[in-house]
Amino acid sequence: MDETLRKAALDYHRYPRPGKLAITATKRMETSRDLALAYSPGVAAPCELIKEDPDSSFDLTSRGNLVAVITNGTAVLGLGNIGALAGKPVMEGKAVLFKKFAGIDSFDIEIDEQDPEKFIETVARLEPSFGGINLEDIKAPECFRIEQVLREKMNIPVFHDDQHGTAIIVGAAVLNTMTVLNKKIEEVKIVTSGAGAAALSCVNILKALGASPENITMTDREGVVYKGRPNLDPTLEDVARETNARSLPDVLPGADIFLGLSAPRVLKEEWLHLLGERPLILALANPEPEIMPEIVQRVRPDAIMATGRSDFPNQVNNVICFPFIFRGALDVRATAITEGMKLAAVRAIAELTHVEASDVVAAAYGGKAPVFGPDYIIPKPFDPRLILHVAPAVAQAAMDEGVARKPIADFEAYMHELERFVFRSGQLLRPVIEVARKAKPRIVYAEGEDERTLRAVQSVVDDGLAKPILIGKTEAVTARIQSLGLRLRPGQDVQIVDLEQDTALFEQLLAAYSKRVGRRGTPPDAAARHVRKRPTVTAAMLLEQGAADAAICGGTGDWWRQFQYALPIVPRSTGSGRVFALTALILQAGPLFFCDTHVNVDPSAEEVAEMTLMAAETVRHFGLPPKVALLSHSNFGASNSPSAKKMRKALGLIRARDPELEVDGEMHADAALAEQIRHQALPDSTLTGTANLLIFPNIDAANIAYNLVKATGEAVTVGPMLLGLEKPLHIAVPSTTARGITNLSAVAAMQAALAAK
Repeated sequence: MDETLRKAALDYHRYPRPGKLAITATKRMETSRDLALAYSPGVAAPCELIKEDPDSSFDLTSRGNLVAVITNGTAVLGLGNIGALAGKPVMEGKAVLFKKFAGIDSFDIEIDEQDPEKFIETVARLEPSFGGINLEDIKAPECFRIEQVLREKMNIPVFHDDQHGTAIIVGAAVLNTMTVLNKKIEEVKIVTSGAGAAALSCVNILKALGASPENITMTDREGVVYKGRPNLDPTLEDVARETNARSLPDVLPGADIFLGLSAPRVLKEEWLHLLGERPLILALANPEPEIMPEIVQRVRPDAIMATGRSDFPNQVNNVICFPFIFRGALDVRATAITEGMKLAAVRAIAELTHVEASDVVAAAYGGKAPVFGPDYIIPKPFDPRLILHVAPAVAQAAMDEGVARKPIADFEAYMHELERFVFRSGQLLRPVIEVARKAKPRIVYAEGEDERTLRAVQSVVDDGLAKPILIGKTEAVTARIQSLGLRLRPGQDVQIVDLEQDTALFEQLLAAYSKRVGRRGTPPDAAARHVRKRPTVTAAMLLEQGAADAAICGGTGDWWRQFQYALPIVPRSTGSGRVFALTALILQAGPLFFCDTHVNVDPSAEEVAEMTLMAAETVRHFGLPPKVALLSHSNFGASNSPSAKKMRKALGLIRARDPELEVDGEMHADAALAEQIRHQALPDSTLTGTANLLIFPNIDAANIAYNLVKATGEAVTVGPMLLGLEKPLHIAVPSTTARGITNLSAVAAMQAALAAK
């Protein structure tokens, strides 16, 4: 690495606090009672139960979601035997990946012991602490015996990722290459450069997938692994071939797959012509592969190429599999990770590449969405759907092979639970989605040519939420769908409204629009431009004319301008004096709803009461009992400022109109979120627990609070949701992701279904 990257890496590990890991408590520790429950004397109860029933440790401690990442530092990355302590940054990094991608807690453990038997004895004694063991960066051949003996000794999963992680991804890459090239794995010729732990595991996986042992030749730094080779390592006896070939170029002619797990520049440019037609070249040495992709592209453009690097297509990165294999194994309390579980992971990873990539993947890789083919034979490491494909497949395989202590009874519920690792909005939106699926209303999307919209619409179609209508030029929409690799079929899955082609519809919308705005200073020529050139106007008019049941607008340009385009078209609901904006943030601690974040600058007490009741009803539709806090700088009558009086008055109006609603105020924000603080200020407060709906005295407070909370944590946004309109119409902010548009679609579909009733 260059000096700039080296310094950046050191600063990253050093600041603002050393290392990459910390421990966070999952229970409160605020009172003497908390202390009594967490430690003495309360802790005696779970100790006694675990003594009677050891399996209860999974229910009473963190063991069931805890993995040890263990090394002795004998084969760290490309650095070699640098020792246990020097390997600690890598192990910390592995633990962070477990948490980031699968929600699994990890402790990194560096054992200063190179004697395999002593290392085995040390690790085996750790079984009571963990739900699984991830072995890492242990040199061959010792790693084979270490894993084998530990799997025999321990009743929890033991997985040497250096071997099996790479092999699983290579297996998926080979399966998909066979599909792309229309070859059969039973017939292809495979040559390896490298015969270490990872290479042997890859060969075993490929044989399990159908590759013929007679078609596989392994080579290492000594040349071809052949029967009778002097001083041949015992671990290679089973893969040694009867052959007169002695060097790598001797065995390359006609090879369909080159599998490199060795060293830089091992595969020479002048040897590429020896490979068979349309070969797969897996050059996985890191950071410099066995041959650079640009050389392969120049000399063998018919080849499919994969490396271990993120700056080239088809990155073989173990993070594609290990977090999700452990997720599935832990969730069924597996006693081991079997060959069947590994093969299930191979097939799940391979299948995922056939599904179009999400907007999250596109954003992580410069906005270009990968499509299944030569440059996309394995999923991207940041694809958030991996957990939904791999973990259930592994869990099912564990159940099928009889190593699951806690089989999953309801896989649909399990999938919903896994969604929290993908889109934390999943659980919150579940009731909304169910209502939407039953109604399946027509939703018109103003920005029908936008990438985020199209990705969202693909999810809407897949989930059966609605019947989408896209506004845009037919050719542009169709071309964008194809370029993104989406499966949307215009005319079947989606309807395209192209006012350049449909002149009759244009004239109909123009006539209706002119009636609405003609006396508001908009002449006919301007009205025509608005209908044709402002997609928000077009969408709102389709909604108003009954050609759609809901509308999603915006996402580009100024939010307030888009709002002003739509407001004169869609009338307010009966009895509604104003339109309000409700925005939800889904945080680790749970959802928080903020009102009004976008529309009303300084609402009156009556308007605060109205928005509160509307927002509370919306929260109920999310399946949550609303707990409402009216926020202020004043805490329960501490101030008589105009804003405090306003919130105080609003409380009375709300209670008069909905006596059953759990609401209190005016109060400080910390009192709203912490019951203990609230009770100190007002012991008889009618609000219990933590508020989930926050009502603010003005738009400044609401918008500032919402953006502050959003910026301080990894929050998922739902909204802004417009309340008070006769028909559901929502305007996305420019920062809204494709998933955000999908979330708004679900809300709009739910509102349309309720309106239809």
